[in-house]
Amino acid sequence: MKNNFNWAFFGTDEFSVTVLDELKNNGLVPSLIVTTEDKPKGRKLVITPPEAKLWAEKEKIKYLQLKTLRNEESLKTIATSSEKDYDFFIVASYGKIIPQNILDIPKYKTLNVHPSLLPKLRGPSPIQSAILTESETGVSIMRLDAEMDHGPILAQEKINTEWPPYSDELEKICAKTGGKMLAKIIPEWVNGKIIEKEQNHDKATFCKKIEKKDAELDLNEKTELNLRKIRAFNVWPGAYFFDSNKDKQIRIIVKKAHIENDELVLDRIIPEGKKEMNYKDYLRGKN
Repeated sequence: MKNNFNWAFFGTDEFSVTVLDELKNNGLVPSLIVTTEDKPKGRKLVITPPEAKLWAEKEKIKYLQLKTLRNEESLKTIATSSEKDYDFFIVASYGKIIPQNILDIPKYKTLNVHPSLLPKLRGPSPIQSAILTESETGVSIMRLDAEMDHGPILAQEKINTEWPPYSDELEKICAKTGGKMLAKIIPEWVNGKIIEKEQNHDKATFCKKIEKKDAELDLNEKTELNLRKIRAFNVWPGAYFFDSNKDKQIRIIVKKAHIENDELVLDRIIPEGKKEMNYKDYLRGKN
């Protein structure tokens, strides 16, 4: 039955691809992928396709790269992209606001994978914010509505992992969990066996878009706060501090660290203009 569904997937990055892999492993393959445009990436600003586009090309699945979804042309493009009516849409880390008229195209509406225990941590950085402020997190499957992370919940599952985790590790766990949850839920959802539950909006918390300055460390701060920053920002922008080296202030990005005897121990760093190295090697070279 799973292979008979006609559905579209909205996603962009590695989180999206991990969800897609889990769905494919469980017999659910989309007939369309809607993703973002190719964008400049890295120091040399090389035009790079989103990971979801590469996945679509590898799997020979039709894809759309739409600049915006907030116009009639995009609505018509998506609505007419299949000869058959869509059963449902899935959204996982797409990165653009999807208007209600698109959410309502499929018969069984649009479901979303959100890596937090909603209503906690609505917004664009739930994984990093959980590492910074929470003692646990999880994954929510919800039906999308026009407001941000506001729709009713179909299912939730807590993540079991050492805390605080590194953000790339937690992202992968959340994506795999979300994909498996969807694979189980979708047939039940289509058959009317799942009753959605309204979120308690009074208990909602929100997270913001991450900026580079958020990742600056103050090594005089509490040890745990610095460790959380290092692990929350290990992919981007990279937790950092400034150090005097040969009469010059340089930026040091901390990639790995741990706490030992209530002290923060730096393990792996990237000194400005150099490759990743052990922190002890950096100190030896400096002295």
